[in-house]
Amino acid sequence: MTGNHTAEGPKHKRDLTRRKVVVAGAGAAAAAVGVGGTLAAGAFAGETKDKAAGASASSSSSAAEACYKLTSETTEGPYYIDADKLRQDITEDKEGIPLTLRLKVIDAESCKPVANAAVDIWHCDALGLYSGYESFSGGGGGGAPPTDAPSGTPTDVPSGTPTGEPPSGGGGGGHEEPTSETRYLRGTWRTDRKGFVTFKTVFPGWYQGRCVHIHTKVHVSGEWTDAGYEGGTTCHTGQFFFDEEPVLASAEVEPYSTSTTERTTLDEDTIYDQSGTTGGLLKLKYKKNDIAKGVLATITVGVDPEATNTGT
Repeated sequence: MTGNHTAEGPKHKRDLTRRKVVVAGAGAAAAAVGVGGTLAAGAFAGETKDKAAGASASSSSSAAEACYKLTSETTEGPYYIDADKLRQDITEDKEGIPLTLRLKVIDAESCKPVANAAVDIWHCDALGLYSGYESFSGGGGGGAPPTDAPSGTPTDVPSGTPTGEPPSGGGGGGHEEPTSETRYLRGTWRTDRKGFVTFKTVFPGWYQGRCVHIHTKVHVSGEWTDAGYEGGTTCHTGQFFFDEEPVLASAEVEPYSTSTTERTTLDEDTIYDQSGTTGGLLKLKYKKNDIAKGVLATITVGVDPEATNTGT
C-alpha cells in the first residue's frame, strides 16, 4: 500500500466466501475469445507452435523454477466490484490498443495447474477511469477526464481533484462503493484443465500516482453453477505490470496521447516490488513500430491454493 493513500474507507458490503457471478449473455460467454489485433493473433499462434515444436528441456526448467516462486500479493485497491461479469471479452465499447491477456495459474509448491479457478481482472481505461467510479476522475488519482466528461465535471480545475498524490490511487486504501452502473474492463473467467485463462481487453492507461497496471484475483474451491461461481476462497490478490518501453509507445497512440496526466513510471510505483515476473511483470509481444496493432501479454501466476489472500 502506498503511503499516499487515505485511511480505509467504508467496508465493501459483500461476503468474500459467498461469491455469485451474473452470467453475461450466452453468446458472449460461449464464444471463443478473440485476440486483439492481427499481430496479437499471430503471436498467440506462434507461441503455441513454439511450445509444441519442442523446447522441452527449457520448458521443464522454467516450470521447475516457477514452482518455488509465489506471485506477489498486493492490495485489492478501492475499485473492486465482486465478480460482476462472467466473460472473457471485457472490452465493451472502450477505445484503446487491443490487449490479449493470457494467464496460467499454477500451484507454486507442486507446479501443477490450478484448474477451474475463477480469475477476476479489472483495470482503468485508456484515460485512467475505472468503470463504476467515473465520478472519482482518473481512478481517484486526478487523471484527466475524457473529452466526453460526465456531466457535473467542471471544464476548469475540479475542486475535488487533489493537487498532490492521490488519496487512493487504485492500488490501496479502503474499498469505495460504486457510483455508477458501468462495468467495462471487468470480468471473471475460469481456468481450463491446464490452468490457462485468456481475456480480451485494451491496454490500460494511467492516472496520478500509479504506473500502468491490471488488478487480479484468483478464487478456488468454489462451485460453477448455471448462475455463475459461488463460494470458495480467494487465494491470490495481485496486480500485473508493464515495462516502460510499451507504455511509452502506447502514449503515442490515441486516445492515450490525449491524456494530460503526469505518469508514474514502473520504477517509481510504490505497489510494484521490482521483482520482475514474481512481482507481476508481464511478458509482452507486439510490433515494436506499430503497437496499435495489438499486444499479447502472458504470465504464469504461482499461488497457494490453501491460503486466503483477499488484499483487504
